[in-house]
Amino acid sequence: MFLTKLDRYILKKFLTTFFFSISLILMIFIVFDIKDKLSTFTTKNIPLQEIVFDYYLMFIPYYGNFFSPLFTFIAVIFFTSKMAQQTEIIAILSSGTSFRRFMRPYVVGAFILSFSSLMLNHFLLPKAFKIKIGFEDKWINNNYNNQDYNIHKRIGSNRFLYLESYDNKVNTGYRVSIEDVVNNKQVYFLSADNMVWDSTSREWILNNVRERQIISQDRLDTLKNEKPVYKQINKATLTKRIKLEFYPVDMWRDESKIETKTYFELKDYILREKLKGSNRIVLYEVEEYKRTSFPFATFILTIIGVCVSSRKVRGGVGLQIALGLFLSCIYIMLMYIFTTIATTGFTSPFLGVWTPNIVFSFVALYFYLRAQK
Repeated sequence: MFLTKLDRYILKKFLTTFFFSISLILMIFIVFDIKDKLSTFTTKNIPLQEIVFDYYLMFIPYYGNFFSPLFTFIAVIFFTSKMAQQTEIIAILSSGTSFRRFMRPYVVGAFILSFSSLMLNHFLLPKAFKIKIGFEDKWINNNYNNQDYNIHKRIGSNRFLYLESYDNKVNTGYRVSIEDVVNNKQVYFLSADNMVWDSTSREWILNNVRERQIISQDRLDTLKNEKPVYKQINKATLTKRIKLEFYPVDMWRDESKIETKTYFELKDYILREKLKGSNRIVLYEVEEYKRTSFPFATFILTIIGVCVSSRKVRGGVGLQIALGLFLSCIYIMLMYIFTTIATTGFTSPFLGVWTPNIVFSFVALYFYLRAQK
């Protein structure tokens, strides 16, 4: 049998302590958040149903997953150190059970939590975050609107878009120009007073359109150093429908663009942004790698937690918890430092995001080798 009675005993303690501690911290967070936003909830007459289901029901999994590695660590140290103080671990190891075998239920528990966190990060939390950020934009941020002016975007390998301004509320861009450039030469130019998004056909409707197409002739101008002769075709229309590699989501806040996308949507979005030559690729790749590296930290911190707290010491539970919190604070500090370094482009996003896990893997190995056998 894979899990013995002892394994189930430890695993039950592990998961029970984790969910109890994470529930307590989430309740505290919710109380403080309600206190902070109570005046907004009451003055704007926000329906209670939206507050509960569109905000706090999305709030719980987001912050619960965010703090899960830390509270996995705290849970492991808390109940394992209590077992050590009650000489349960000494009895287990004295019965002939190896320390490696003793760690099996911890690894199973860490796998359950990390796999759940991985699925949440890549597939469930983006959908929850979309609902949460929609609620915040609607009621708290007073309907977020883009404040950028003179917006330049590359929307294809040879196509460039310019907008003087953009209004998120009505999905409309003003003073529009589209330019196609091939071999550093302009071959097409379009200007319009505005462009409006049609969500039904997923097209842009341009108004008061002026187009210019530049065609190179087969013959050469021998009177002008044999340069190619160009022909221009000008056209003006009141309205024009056009499909572009540019969508209203591209003008959302950065956190709305990347944190509301599932794994496959984010991969596709990064690919499209690379084709456009976006200068924010690093930010998106950091988010992609962080979603995988963050759950992996659960394994590392679990191993460190078991090794640190499995030995009976004179200082008791308090000393071991203090050591555990010190190590977890160092890990969190490293995670934020190297994530920031990665976003600045100083190192690759993958290396920047995974460095804390690599460093703490060696820390885990050190504590494992020194653990009570």
